[in-house]
Amino acid sequence: MAKTVAVVALPGVQLLDVSGPLDVFAQANIEAGKAYYALKVIACQRGPIHSSSGARLLPDAIAGENVERIDTLLVAGAPHAGSIRLPPPVLKWLRSTAVRSRRYGSICTGAFVLAATGLLDGRHVTTHWAVAEALAQAYPTLQIDEDALYVRDGKLRTAAGVTAGLDLALALVEEDLGREIAKRVAGQLVMYFKRPGGQLQFSRKGESRPLGRSALQEVQRWVAATPGQEHSIASMAKRAGLSPRHFARLFHAEVGITPAAWVETARVAAARSLLENGHDTPKLVASKCGFANADTLRRAFKKHVGVSPAEYRKQHVAPLH
Repeated sequence: MAKTVAVVALPGVQLLDVSGPLDVFAQANIEAGKAYYALKVIACQRGPIHSSSGARLLPDAIAGENVERIDTLLVAGAPHAGSIRLPPPVLKWLRSTAVRSRRYGSICTGAFVLAATGLLDGRHVTTHWAVAEALAQAYPTLQIDEDALYVRDGKLRTAAGVTAGLDLALALVEEDLGREIAKRVAGQLVMYFKRPGGQLQFSRKGESRPLGRSALQEVQRWVAATPGQEHSIASMAKRAGLSPRHFARLFHAEVGITPAAWVETARVAAARSLLENGHDTPKLVASKCGFANADTLRRAFKKHVGVSPAEYRKQHVAPLH
């Protein structure tokens, strides 16, 4: 008997959060030569589901109604999922259905809705890097991995942003039907079987606008524009017209991290841009961005981006014209 995979589509759902995983499961049926999965889209209310792109989905069922036993329940994300407040009966249905299922989880910002049921309390999860901090503030007991493409915690599965839903679905296919079928699915869909690195390589969190009072912002703009210079506490304090001790205290209080940590993020951001251009070797990028050597760059890059400079350059280099 086919195992039902149900994707709950929120109002304003991101279409790829729904269609991407479903296409993976549908291709798995083809590769397996049988209907191993029965696929369903479930709405939170009656009528068509209006996606964030404007396309509309016609659901197979409505949350709260009788649905045949669900094997895998996934909640798809929406751009404003953090502010969506589903009616209590829908949340109750989500919780009870998830508990009865073999496994359940979320894709991208769907984690906000699943967290609202209480099922994620104290659990190890992931979500899109851009909303990880907001999720942590809303639900402090969650253990959030900001770099992971997907996380498995018991019967719970959570995926990062958008296309990571395909990675999660492929991992579920591998669990169910084995590595060879999963590899064939990946080949047919022209996707990585195991994508290199995590989602931090797509994050731009360390490249936010300057913060704090104007004197501190001027220093931050100067560091970002000249990453190869020394940028010690003393030199930055001098540029701000402050004593080193006062500058360090003020910077941490208003920016939220130490000056040294900010300089490192600025240098990594500069290194990313140079690597994307593809003209410089990691050794030359290290020199231009103020790192002592290529090994120092590699350690900082791995910490902030999750992959080595060489791997990042290979995956993100801009096409030559």
